[in-house]
Amino acid sequence: MLPSASRYAAALAVLRIYTGISWLIHGYGKITNPAWAAPNGMFVGILQDMTKDTSGAYHDFVTGVVIPHFATFAMLVAWGETLTGVALTLGLLTRLGGAGGAFLALNYWLSKAGYANLNGYAGLDMAAIALSAINLALPTGLVAGIDGLIAARKRPAG
Repeated sequence: MLPSASRYAAALAVLRIYTGISWLIHGYGKITNPAWAAPNGMFVGILQDMTKDTSGAYHDFVTGVVIPHFATFAMLVAWGETLTGVALTLGLLTRLGGAGGAFLALNYWLSKAGYANLNGYAGLDMAAIALSAINLALPTGLVAGIDGLIAARKRPAG
């Protein structure tokens, strides 16, 4: 016999919270670290490595748009990760948080040219894409999340 739907929902809530905390730790660490967005800081180093591994339109975008505006993109990454983490941890706007996390992780995977080799499909970026996409595809915020409280208030009494 299969487990009940509530057991599946509880397991998905644990997975959502774990994913959210992971995003939150990474994002908050970037927001609070002045070296992240500095002119010769961590983000610029990542961009320089990225340009060695990528080609085509993604490479052109990084070199033509992201590098000239590195400080803006550094803050977008930091706040994107942080807000994704907050959304998933609290279970608030979980589908939006899942979309944000999948988008960020997909960009990280592309920046390493993960598509160009088989071991790129087994990395942490692919795991982050899958974990975030689960929250995009399924209503994981309905259990132990603010989305569930909002949904309960909208239901008619009876």
